[in-house]
Formats: sequence, C-alpha cells, structure tokens
Amino acid sequence: MRLIDRTWDEEIVPLLADYVRIPAKSPDFDPDWAAHGYIDQAVAMFVAWAKTKLAAVAGASVEIVRLDERTPLIFIDIPGEGAGTILLYGHLDKQPEMTGWSEGLGPWQPVIRDGKLYGRGCADDGYAMFGAITALLALKQEGKPHPRCAIMIEACEESGSPDLPHYVEALADRLGEVFLVVCLDSGAGDYDRLWLTTSLRGLFSGTLSVSGMANGLHSGDASGVAPSSFDGLRVLLNRVEDPQTGKVRVDDLHVPIPEARVKQAGAAAEILGAALVKRFGLHAGVRPLSDQPRELVLNRTWRPTMVTIGFAGLPDPKGAGNVLEPGVAAKLSFRLPPTLDAGSAAAAVKQVLEQDPPHGLRVKFEIGDAATGWDAPAMAPWLERSIAAASQAEFGAPPGYMGEGGSIPFMGMLGARYPKAQFVITGVLGPGSNAHGPDEFLHIPFAKKLTAAIARIISDAHAAPRDE
Repeated sequence: MRLIDRTWDEEIVPLLADYVRIPAKSPDFDPDWAAHGYIDQAVAMFVAWAKTKLAAVAGASVEIVRLDERTPLIFIDIPGEGAGTILLYGHLDKQPEMTGWSEGLGPWQPVIRDGKLYGRGCADDGYAMFGAITALLALKQEGKPHPRCAIMIEACEESGSPDLPHYVEALADRLGEVFLVVCLDSGAGDYDRLWLTTSLRGLFSGTLSVSGMANGLHSGDASGVAPSSFDGLRVLLNRVEDPQTGKVRVDDLHVPIPEARVKQAGAAAEILGAALVKRFGLHAGVRPLSDQPRELVLNRTWRPTMVTIGFAGLPDPKGAGNVLEPGVAAKLSFRLPPTLDAGSAAAAVKQVLEQDPPHGLRVKFEIGDAATGWDAPAMAPWLERSIAAASQAEFGAPPGYMGEGGSIPFMGMLGARYPKAQFVITGVLGPGSNAHGPDEFLHIPFAKKLTAAIARIISDAHAAPRDE
C-alpha cells in the first residue's frame, strides 16, 4: 500500500515530531492542564490534519467533543458499507518527562535515528489517529469497501481514563452497534510480526505508612529499645510479597489461569526466546525471577505483582545523621490478574497490611487508584483468519498472541458495554520503545506495516459473518 508509506514519510512523521515538542502531560501529571493549554494545542493539531485528509470523503466528520470541565475528546466518523460500527481508539495525553534520557535525546525533543522517532508520546500513543485514518484512506484509494468507522482519541488515558466513560455514554447513540474494536495503544513482542494483546492486567496503588514515635531519636540512644518504623515496613512488605521470588503472598490476589492463555504464553515465549529478558536491559550477571520463559510471560500477564514506586521518611544518604526515623511511607503499585476485581484485591491487601502491626506500630494503608483488568473474548474464526493473513502479508510471519502487563481502562469499559464485540488490541510498543521511561521511540518501519495490517483487517470485516 504505497499511500501508507508516502503518508508516513511525508506527513505523519513530521507531524509527530511537532507533537513530541508539546508537553501535553496527562492531568494527573499536570493538574493545571487547562490553563497551560498543551492538551488543547495537541488536539488542535490532530484535528486540523484529520479535517484536511478527510475533506474529500463524503459524509466524514471530525469534531472536538467537550463535556463540562473534562479533557476534550476527538470524535471522527467515517461512513462505510453494511451494518455495524468499527470503533478505533487511541489517546494523545502523555506521561511526564522522566530522567535518564540518553545524550542528544529528550522528552520534548524529536530525534530520528536508525528509523526510529524518539520523544515522549510518539509511540504512546500519538501515532494512533494518524495510522487509523491512513489505513482507511488506503482502502478508499484501492476501492476496497469497509464498514462504518468511528475513531475516538481521548486526552486522559495516562490518568486512568476518568473522563472516557462519560464520553462513551454521551456518544452511545451515535456509535450505534459496535461489532469490532481496534485499540492501537498496546505492545509488540518483537518487530517481526503482528502482535495481538489477549489480556490486560488490572491494577491498584496505595500508600503504606508506618510510624512509631513523634520525633526522630538518636540511634545510639534509642536503637535496641524503640522499634524501627523502617523495619516495621520491611516486615509488612514481606507479608505481601516474597522478596526472593517476587511472588505475591496474598492468596486472594491469585486466580486460575485459563489453559488457552497458558498455551499462548508458551508460544510467545518460544517466539521471543532470550529477547524476552534482553529487552529489559538487566545488568550483566542479574538473573530474571525465573529461568523458564513461559513462566516469565505468565508472571507479567496473569500473575499479581507488587512494586515499590515511591518512598518517604528517610533522608538522602549524604545528609543522613545517626537518627532513628520517626516514620516512613512507601507507595506500592500492584498489578493484578485480568479477571480479578481490583476493589476486592485492594481491600484484601489493606487487611493483611493493617492487621496485627509489628510491635504495635501505627500502620495505615491508604488505597489509591484501582482498575480491573480485561480478558479478550473468544476470537471469531473470520477475525483469526484475517489477523493471520494480515501478519503474513505485511510482515512475512504468523502473528503472535500475548497478554500485556499494563492496563488500558478503556477495554474493560467497552467489554462491558459491547459484550458481543470482537477486539483487536495491538500497538507499536515493542522492545526498547520504553513508553513512560527515558528514550521512548516509535519504530517507523513497524508502524507502517502495522497500519497496512489494520487496513486489511478492516477490509475483511466488511464481509465478515456476524454470527460466527
């Protein structure tokens, strides 16, 4: 599909470079987003391009939808043939800067090296709208019919999509019967095939506070008598997680893993081999938590995990005195099996942490954000055939199927609203792309092939039997 290559090279890559320069951080990271105007600036850029590209498409519409004081949403409607709607999804809000960018790179500084565009947001998830529209225009140029398509680009996904349910509800009548959802905000195991995300873990966060006294005490005077709040914290964390294996010790956070997902994990592990671990850049001599690749895939897709992502109460080592700290706090992030209710999981952890505190220390676990995960419904035969054909045609390899360790709150919402819909969850976040971290990049050749693969799937959906 020559139009796809040309559009990416001449239009999308330059536009994404401009988009990288906009610090359109999600509201959780920029509470004054409305006053700063960066999200609105990105929305205006996206809408201007979309209107230009779709100006000659009969019946197509591009609009900015706003509800109250919520972040804006881009809604694009492209007419098609037949009954039902394909809903394509992406977002344009970004994670914060993060430290540790390599020399010559930066979050708001677009750089192209070796076919990769570096900069915050280009892969997560600025490319999505451009890729979706380009896929549809390629079909039109080739005279291939497609169903009606609606594109939704939100602006608060990185904050957990709190505004999105309100937009889905407001636009429900206009969306009509959604029979296929295409989400372009996920990952890829490698850059050699089309990857489909079969599940997404849920999550919740919380802050664990431990305090034993009102003020810090001289460690020579108080140690051995007064209990250490830091030691108390260590005891409590060990209740929840085995520090040697990383296994979560709270039984209520585990679920039986479906056999089909176990088989897919084994197949993905066989495809990826050593790359499964290599992508994380561990120091020489550092071993992964298992020497069984399949178990590593299941660990990051279906088993619960806990990570300490923030800490307070201890001074910087350079300025630390001989003082027994009065209290400490740790922010904990839990990833959950896709089918586990996040609220119930958070309550179970809270009970384990707060009951019977060591030495009577004052302990409090304050639950933060929580979101239940998602497990894809059984794939219709037509879609499975289409995905296989698209991957072979564009990549010369069969597709890969694997769950993702991250979360996309939108999927759970849509799964509940459209229980009969099929799902194609995919994306450009392959090895090294490092969304949320330093040196985020978009693999441009892969993005082109993914765009062409999505076009083929949308085309196949036109003739797909709805009763399979």
